[in-house]
Amino acid sequence: MDQHTPEFQYVKGQMREHFGALLSSFEQRNGTTLAEPGWEIDLPYGEHKREVFDLRPAGPDALGTVVYFHAGYWQSRDKSQFRFLAPAFNALGWHMALVNYPLCPDVTVADIVASAFKSLQQIAHHQRQHGRSGPMVLCGHSAGAHLAVEMALRAEQLSPLLIAGVVAISGVFDLHPLVQTSLNERLKLDENSAKSCSPLMRVRTGLASAIFVVGATETPAFLKQSQDMAKQWQKQGNQAQMLEVAGADHFSVLEHIANSNGQVAHALHHWAGHKV
Repeated sequence: MDQHTPEFQYVKGQMREHFGALLSSFEQRNGTTLAEPGWEIDLPYGEHKREVFDLRPAGPDALGTVVYFHAGYWQSRDKSQFRFLAPAFNALGWHMALVNYPLCPDVTVADIVASAFKSLQQIAHHQRQHGRSGPMVLCGHSAGAHLAVEMALRAEQLSPLLIAGVVAISGVFDLHPLVQTSLNERLKLDENSAKSCSPLMRVRTGLASAIFVVGATETPAFLKQSQDMAKQWQKQGNQAQMLEVAGADHFSVLEHIANSNGQVAHALHHWAGHKV
């Protein structure tokens, strides 16, 4: 296959032989994590069966809440596959909410964005009910990174909820190339909907500080997606960092996100200074 095609850059070229073993290890860690006390599971935020979130509190002195949107190209995967991330964020002093959302082709990408917005409103309400204060950090991986950025663009509509920062991991922020891939069998994007669902085209001033993370061994297209988004974030006068994780691919990059001495952990510590 021509390595310059969108199909290679966004599908075939992103695959690695070790993904099966890596995802299996994630599942084992998910089971161990879920067996620990404190989890609040499948809390509803809408009428669709997938409009639910999990929450793992960090304790009474937590700094705020990290909201995580999972990967899966808006058409697969589940929050339950990424619960293993919660203990690391809890150890950094943050509650963690993991969000499910409806999937294509049952809904459109725009519908998923609307669901994500509802989830933030309900998570904020839930946290207030339980006396948990502090800002919110938006975090997402792949399609979830797209959703995290879309929510940051809507932060003014969430007032008085404070979005203190964004951690966007291996995201797709310009959806135009996906129209030419097999992914579009379920996404059903055309040129107009791809444009309207591409946050790269709508970055503005006044946005939260962001870190754009990508595995250094991912395809050039994935590297460019994060590089372009970080540049555009900065061009509009916002604070943005770019983190290319050496030796990491599209899934192993998750192993580095909540490293206690890492760039994301330092950003979370800084963002914790924002109070509500």
